[in-house]
Amino acid sequence: MLNKFIAVLSLMVASLAFMPAAFAGHHNEGDHGMKKDIVDVAAENGSFNTLVAAIKAAGLVDTLKSEGPFTVFAPTDEAFAKLPEGTVEMLLEPENKDKLASILTYHVVSGKVMSTDVVKIDSATSVQGEMLMVEVVDGNVMINNAKVIMADVKASNGVIHVIDTVLMPK
Repeated sequence: MLNKFIAVLSLMVASLAFMPAAFAGHHNEGDHGMKKDIVDVAAENGSFNTLVAAIKAAGLVDTLKSEGPFTVFAPTDEAFAKLPEGTVEMLLEPENKDKLASILTYHVVSGKVMSTDVVKIDSATSVQGEMLMVEVVDGNVMINNAKVIMADVKASNGVIHVIDTVLMPK
């Protein structure tokens, strides 16, 4: 258990060195009043254009702007680019709204799960209903087959953990 905690702590410290400029300073905004919600944080970052477009296409903006709290495992634009060619475009079509919503809600867990909590769990139930596997492998926090590349990006209604791979439900 202590080794897992040390690994997670090391990951958190290491992730600070790679923190995108768009997140710099965001951490303290809540101390001075209004903080941005999960959708606003993702939209303003610039690394989540595909995710934000997908959230809009799936009709999930109001849900992810609600009180929550939510934990979102947010794939970057690069993560979406790893999908087979044409997949994103197909999912964004209106007739695939339900499938897209299912994929996106598979990236969301009810409640605020900070990186320090990961040492206490080995799975979590997604809002979509299926389980997400959580483990530490070689010092990296893994959610199924996706590596957490930045943890604990705070929002007014929860937390974002940035991942390098789009999670696909069964």
